[in-house]
Amino acid sequence: MQRLIYTLKQDQVDLDLIMVIRTVLASCKEIAFRVGQGALGDVLGSTLDENIQGETQKKLDVIANQLIKNMLLTESNVAAIASEEEDDIVAGNANGKYIIAFDPLDGSSNIDINGQIGTIFTIFPAVEGLAQDDPRQFQQKGRNQLAAGYVLYGPSTMLMLTTGKGTRCFTLDKTHGGFLLTDEQVSVPAETQEFSINMANARFWYEPTSRYIDDLLLGETGVRKKRFNMRWNAAMVGDIHRVLSRGGIFMYPSDNRDPNKPAKLRLLYEAYPMAMLVENAGGRASNGTADILDLELETLHQRVPVIMGSSKEVEISTSYYT
Repeated sequence: MQRLIYTLKQDQVDLDLIMVIRTVLASCKEIAFRVGQGALGDVLGSTLDENIQGETQKKLDVIANQLIKNMLLTESNVAAIASEEEDDIVAGNANGKYIIAFDPLDGSSNIDINGQIGTIFTIFPAVEGLAQDDPRQFQQKGRNQLAAGYVLYGPSTMLMLTTGKGTRCFTLDKTHGGFLLTDEQVSVPAETQEFSINMANARFWYEPTSRYIDDLLLGETGVRKKRFNMRWNAAMVGDIHRVLSRGGIFMYPSDNRDPNKPAKLRLLYEAYPMAMLVENAGGRASNGTADILDLELETLHQRVPVIMGSSKEVEISTSYYT
C-alpha cells in the first residue's frame, strides 16, 4: 500500500504543501491517541467555558485545538490559522505560503459516549500584501482551496483527503504510525435511498425542507416511488464519511429556531472542506440555491445551510428551494 507522502508526490503536489498536510496529520495522530485513551486519559467531560460559537467546550475540544494550533504555528509555511474554537485569526510566519482553517473536534456531543468524532481541515493560499491576521486572508471562495480533508476517529483512524485531483481514503497503520492509501478514488453514487438530517428540528424547518423530507418519508407510496432510510450520527464528519463511502444525502438546512443563527454549520471550517471532498468524489454540495464552493466567505465564523452528497439527489432536493 502507498504511503500518504508518496501518493501526494505522484499527484505533483507542492512539497511545501505536503509538509503542512503532514504537520496537520501529526497532530491528528496525537488526538487519535488521546481519543483512544478515553477516561483513562482524563479527556472526557466538559469545561466551564464557551467557545466563540456559544457552545460549551469539552475537555477534548480544548486539547485538540491546542495540539493543532501549537504544531501548525511551528511551520514556516503557515502564515495564519483559524479555528472554530478561536475568536480571531492567529498569525503565523510572515513568509508563510498557506493559511489553514480547522474544526479541531467535530461531533463533540459524541465524545463522552464513544461515538464518531473527527478533525476537519482546509488549506488556502495566503494572500500577498495582507498581514497574517488580516480577516481578508480567509475571505476567499471555496474553489480557492488547495487541500481539504478530515480525520475520523472511529474503530480505525481514517483520513479523507483531496488536493483537487479526486478524493482518496487513507487508514492509519498503528504498527508504524503512517497513513496508508486504502481507496485510491472515492466515488459517491449518483443516486441514493439514504438521507441524513436532524429530525428533532422538523418543527423549525422552512416549507421547502419539510416538503422534501415528507416526500422521502412517503417512500414507495409517494412521488419518489422508493423507500428511503434515515441515518444520523450527530457529527458531520461521521455522516459525510458514510456519504463518501456508500452514497446518500446530508442536510443541515436553515430554520427559524433562532433568528440570530438561521444556519448551524460554519462555511469555513465545515462546509468548504466537506464540499471539496464531496465534489472531488463526484457528488454535489449546495446551500439550496448555489454551489457551496462558489460562495465567498464574508465573516470568519459565517454559517451556511448545507445540502451535499449523491449528485442526483442533491439536484432533486435543491429543486424544492427554487
